[in-house]
Amino acid sequence: MALINIFIIGLNLFSDIGIGQSIIQNKRGDEPAFLNTAWTLQIIRGFVLWLCCALIAWPVANFYGEPQLLWLLPIVGLNTIISGFNSTALFTLNRHLAVRKLAIFELGVQTISLIVMMIWAALSRSIWALVIGGLVNALLWMIGSHLLNSGPPNRFVWDRNAVKAILSFGRWIFVSTALYFLAEQSDRLILGKLISIELLGIYGIAFTLADIPRQVLLALSSKVIFPVFSKSADLPRDIFRIKIQNNRKPVLIAMALGLTVMVSFGDILILTLYDQRYVQASWMFPLLALGIWPRILTQTIDTSLFAVGKAKYAAIGSLTKFIFMIIGLPLGFYLMGIAGAVLVVALNDLPFYGVITYGLWREKLACIKQDIQATFIFLTSLILLIGSRIFLGWGLPINSLFTS
Repeated sequence: MALINIFIIGLNLFSDIGIGQSIIQNKRGDEPAFLNTAWTLQIIRGFVLWLCCALIAWPVANFYGEPQLLWLLPIVGLNTIISGFNSTALFTLNRHLAVRKLAIFELGVQTISLIVMMIWAALSRSIWALVIGGLVNALLWMIGSHLLNSGPPNRFVWDRNAVKAILSFGRWIFVSTALYFLAEQSDRLILGKLISIELLGIYGIAFTLADIPRQVLLALSSKVIFPVFSKSADLPRDIFRIKIQNNRKPVLIAMALGLTVMVSFGDILILTLYDQRYVQASWMFPLLALGIWPRILTQTIDTSLFAVGKAKYAAIGSLTKFIFMIIGLPLGFYLMGIAGAVLVVALNDLPFYGVITYGLWREKLACIKQDIQATFIFLTSLILLIGSRIFLGWGLPINSLFTS
């Protein structure tokens, strides 16, 4: 099922034309003609995605030697058709920062889907529990989204100006998300050829736990920060920049302090949760968590570039990150083994940060001084906590790197 999800996520990202972002960002985002055109495009995209799932099913099943993928991919791919009929109310609520309503709705859908999945798994211990759970989740999202719609129901409309606006804004979204997928998955794809499946699993545990702050911030960025910035995009740049700084400040401080704790004591968490077979994850986790800081700096501000219609910088940033990974990972592994490879992954957001900062500077939205101040708070807190560890005789968070 994990393999199927990778292909479907990949197809979704490789076909993302920024429909939701367009509704949030565009001045016409509340007009029925614009919303209904976006809905029509969304449905077309859903059917195209399902067709792609059906077309790749045989070669994928043949390549991996898993015959069940031949029918699983098209069935799981039905989620894309169902999701295509989701009401645009989900994006409208996001546009107007109805975060509480969306959060309650999402929690309800996830809870019901999980219950269905657990009941099915109890009755029949098979992959069908995950398949049916996914389909129920998609159906609940689709039905619930229309119940959330307080305006006129969506219908098929083809407004040429709306199509042009969505596709014009979405072309860089498409490139950006495709490159983002390649950049984000490149570590597992490359490491899968360099290390054993067991060590890859250990790395996966460390990466997943270390990535939690970024995932939380990603959700906050798409559901809160981007809509807020989109509403301010027409302001003079100096005023817009001040609003960005004011919005970023509490988030950066909270993330800096939280990440400091993760880096300083992440090894203890791993050694508490897992047995000695996973000891290598205890030094990977702090390094990977440390490397998230540049991404935190960008994720609290890069949506301002989307808000002013400059999504190309995110695409270029993802491309530089991908190039850094495909060159750096094999080189790091060759020079230092798995430690070198993990170090490259920890550093892989620096190229992205550089490109985004350049784009912000070009658009007169850069907050470099604030970045330096936040980084100073992060590093000072980190030095104090690691110093406390050493004083207590606990050593460094990466001690197991030298003993395992």
